Amino acid sequence: MLVLGIMSGTSIDAVDYALCEVSRTSVRLVKLWSREFPKPLRSRLHAAAANECFAYELAQLHHDLGRLYATQAKRLKSRAELVGLHGQTVFHNPDRKAPATLQIGEPAYLAEALRIPVVSNFRSGDIAAGGQGAPLATLFHRVVFARRGQHVCVNNLGGISNVTSLDWRDRNASEPRTIAFDTGPGNVLIDLAMREFTRGRLAFDPDGAWARRGKVSDQCVKHLLTHPYFRKPAPKSTGRELFGETFWRKESVFLQRRNLSQHDVISTLTEFTAQSIALNYRLHLASSPDAVFLSGGGARNPELVARIARALRENCPGTRVATIDELGWPPNAVEPAAFALLAFYRWKSLPGNLPATTGARRAVVLGSLTFHGDEQQLIRLREEKH
Repeated sequence: MLVLGIMSGTSIDAVDYALCEVSRTSVRLVKLWSREFPKPLRSRLHAAAANECFAYELAQLHHDLGRLYATQAKRLKSRAELVGLHGQTVFHNPDRKAPATLQIGEPAYLAEALRIPVVSNFRSGDIAAGGQGAPLATLFHRVVFARRGQHVCVNNLGGISNVTSLDWRDRNASEPRTIAFDTGPGNVLIDLAMREFTRGRLAFDPDGAWARRGKVSDQCVKHLLTHPYFRKPAPKSTGRELFGETFWRKESVFLQRRNLSQHDVISTLTEFTAQSIALNYRLHLASSPDAVFLSGGGARNPELVARIARALRENCPGTRVATIDELGWPPNAVEPAAFALLAFYRWKSLPGNLPATTGARRAVVLGSLTFHGDEQQLIRLREEKH
């Protein structure tokens, strides 16, 4: 089945569209597009993620974003038979007592524009079953990247960093031992600092140039690594609520008091991100992986990649670090392709979550289906006929 996966992540920089040929046990990338958010819309999304908008503004944004997805997807002329729409996360609270998550971007516009079904709202089903609603790309990682006889990790570097550990060194096992969780910040703090320092001219550190020019404050890195999230055992997930605007506002004061230059701050945040990932591996993985493959926007930052490789060599001896390109996947294709697979699983009424990684009580079918008007009429006619 040809499925169009659509993903806009916690970095809030662009929308990735991946057209994939999908079956239950395989995913092949057919075509990939990326489109940056228009600056006014990006600013509104940042405000929503920072809890700085009213209900009417959020409702308007939900529909405006849905129209953007639909307009861009229609121009792609993708020949897709189904759409998997993640939407834009503006709130994620994995608290076990009262968990909640919200992804916006009204799917009805896509269904109407493309005249095909759309699967969206993937995370709520897992939350209702007692899980955290994340991470959900784990199924895709296992289907596509697990290697019998090897222990590999797929680490996505979006706004938030998440890792899937696929340990299949037991060749007699029917499937790999899988652990997945969010490690903490990916690009989010670097991006927030860059926007502030350049007054919005730059939304990220291009090629890690600012980090390379700066000097790391080991004292600041050590301070930042005391955050309790890093020592929290899996399953765990997080978002901008914990490591976004509020965290940056608080910790930027701490950094400024150390008389760091702007380049020093970016270098320190880059090192902190790398060290936090390595710390999670050391604390929460039973053994060092043979290889770690980096995906997401951060995989295009060579300085961040080098820092992660160095930190992992210190914490996980013998681990090789590479970008996901080595396995034939562009770094920004992995997340939208994951939701293309999850949409296919929803269409086939197959469970899409892995309870051991999300904390859910059981495996459940994920996602809500949205049909365009003609399809709804056909369904009613079939029901009346039978």
